[in-house]
Amino acid sequence: MTSSDIISRYLAALKANLGGNLGSLNYPPPVFAAMKGEMLDFDLEQGTLTNRFPVLQEYLNPYNSLQGGIISTLLDDTIGPLSLLVAPANFTRNLEVKFRKTVTPDLGFVIVTAKFTGRDGRQLFFEAEMKSNDGIIRAQAKAMHWIIG
Repeated sequence: MTSSDIISRYLAALKANLGGNLGSLNYPPPVFAAMKGEMLDFDLEQGTLTNRFPVLQEYLNPYNSLQGGIISTLLDDTIGPLSLLVAPANFTRNLEVKFRKTVTPDLGFVIVTAKFTGRDGRQLFFEAEMKSNDGIIRAQAKAMHWIIG
């Protein structure tokens, strides 16, 4: 399945979840495009979504590793699209990130997988992992989203 096929499938699922009205929703969002993200897959039954992001030179810190804020952005850029598939419109209210290993340019890219873990009223809960191609966990996140309205 090509990347454009996955995006088409995602947009169809998104439209179904939001009652056919995407309104002014902009997908993929400009930040996802700027990070050169690629959606690899999503599974509504499992409540997961996986993206791949290149390790870009322009986002390195003085130690030649990916800046922590960029790592957080990539995790959030994976949890966010999943959140729109599992609930009404919502936003990130809390994002907790644990940095496990450095992310360096020699890795080429990282794979981020987000999982929906539950709902309590207007609160949505997610976990995400960032791994390198060799399967090593580079960062992990827990997020709480808030349903609008």
